[in-house]
Amino acid sequence: MAWLHSLRFDPIPPLVAGRNPAVRYWAIRDLTHGSVGTPKEILWDLPVPRGIVRRQGTDGSWTYPGRRPRAGTDYNLLETYRQLGFLVEMFGLTREHPALAAAAEFVFSHQSAQGDLRGIYGNQYSPNYTAGFLELLVKAGYPEDPRVELAFNWLEAMRQDDGGWALPLRTRGRNLDALGESQTISTDPTQPFSHLITGVVLRAYAAHPRHRTGPSARMAAVLLAGRLFEPDAYPDKGRVADWTEFSFPFWMTDLVSALDTITIILPGLTSEKTDHARDWLSGHQEPTGLFTGHLLRDRYHDLQLWFSLAACRVLSRMAG
Repeated sequence: MAWLHSLRFDPIPPLVAGRNPAVRYWAIRDLTHGSVGTPKEILWDLPVPRGIVRRQGTDGSWTYPGRRPRAGTDYNLLETYRQLGFLVEMFGLTREHPALAAAAEFVFSHQSAQGDLRGIYGNQYSPNYTAGFLELLVKAGYPEDPRVELAFNWLEAMRQDDGGWALPLRTRGRNLDALGESQTISTDPTQPFSHLITGVVLRAYAAHPRHRTGPSARMAAVLLAGRLFEPDAYPDKGRVADWTEFSFPFWMTDLVSALDTITIILPGLTSEKTDHARDWLSGHQEPTGLFTGHLLRDRYHDLQLWFSLAACRVLSRMAG
């Protein structure tokens, strides 16, 4: 618990004594290493996951609410990604739960012969959403599924020459209007990596007990650490301010999501940029003990608790 000494206020009491039983569970398990049982026993029957499961379709998907502004996007697949994030990251559902198993099969039905998971970007390649699904599927108990390994093989083949990943259509100078095209645009591997895309891809590698130790993950983690607080090479998240706009479950690449993967893949890595990131987080702590920032996607009204939990996980790993 030495990592607490570098903070002005103790963040653990508001996490373990707060109103959210799921946050309390993970805080006790991950930060105090207390005995809490299994998520199946404690979390799966809470009102929020039960409500999510009730809205699941018979094919294992969730229906996207509201209008669908972009042609070529499979919005139900996108919504399924969102709901899987809640179920896996917040409530620890695994393939033992029938709703999770059904959702996994729906996701796998979108796997191409090449191995990527396609549809959210129409017929275009999407290393980020492919990896985003992989992260959740691995955490849900599918690390040795051959379909997961096929997707990792595809990610390996899609790396840029510098060792990171980018959105292929962006490396060809194309805009998102290309999502409506039937022809799949290949990547230009000579173009630079995107930290937005690389940060999401690395979350899948960090989740997998074997792939997180490989040379691809380690090289890309060094690249990502070197880009903290820098603008991206491509326009989708090109502002420095994007680093400090946060969501949970993680969606885009932000400061906490990047440090989360870096500290898993390369736990001993330190640099001026990682020190700056640690100090930024420490400096954004309230007297309550919780952390603050530009918080996005607060669907369940407890995002500051989840963000604070994620920040504590990172800071505890950074302290060794």
